[in-house]
Amino acid sequence: MADVTAKLVKGLRDKTGAGMMDCKKALAATDGDIKKAVEWLRQKGIASAEKKSFRTAAEGSIGSYIHTGARVGVLIEINCETDFVARSGVFQELLRDVSMQVAACPNVEYVTTDEIPPEIREREKAIEMGRDDLEGKPDKMKERIVEGRIGKRLKELALMEQPFIKDGSITVGNLVKQTAGKIGENVKVRRFTRYTLGDGIEVEENDFAAEVASVQNAGRSL
Repeated sequence: MADVTAKLVKGLRDKTGAGMMDCKKALAATDGDIKKAVEWLRQKGIASAEKKSFRTAAEGSIGSYIHTGARVGVLIEINCETDFVARSGVFQELLRDVSMQVAACPNVEYVTTDEIPPEIREREKAIEMGRDDLEGKPDKMKERIVEGRIGKRLKELALMEQPFIKDGSITVGNLVKQTAGKIGENVKVRRFTRYTLGDGIEVEENDFAAEVASVQNAGRSL
């Protein structure tokens, strides 16, 4: 396998407009061959999707998914550029797939890592800096380790970073880009809500044995 250098990645990114991680993946899949990497990105629809990513996506659909047993439900909004595309089978399939993904990921709270508030990052940093395994390490090393751990944690909270449940070789973000490439429009997951039956309700636990004993004791005292 060819060494995927930063120069190669930059060259492919300049040529296609695709994201850095997508370029690295394309080059790794094609042994560093730029021409083949360009074809790889086009086949996946990623290059064309990146070029459309700045276009306004104000149409789309709101979809829902209720998991078997009716204990988990999802509402999600995915946007595209035209109502015609929003009604298409490809777009509706994406809507359902991403809805199912949200249902399967109880820890996901945000669409992308960019949406995660700074206070969450600071909280995670405070937790990681206090880990026992960092004690005695140089400050610069400690910072690098902590940043890596924070990055990993933030990705766990972001829907676009999750491995797609139907194909673990791609992320949900890749799936959205591939769909955008197929339909020729900008596609964005805007927001979602996940409902879990009984979430937030405090259930009072009754000690049946204690109640029986109390009744018996009361009877003896009469």
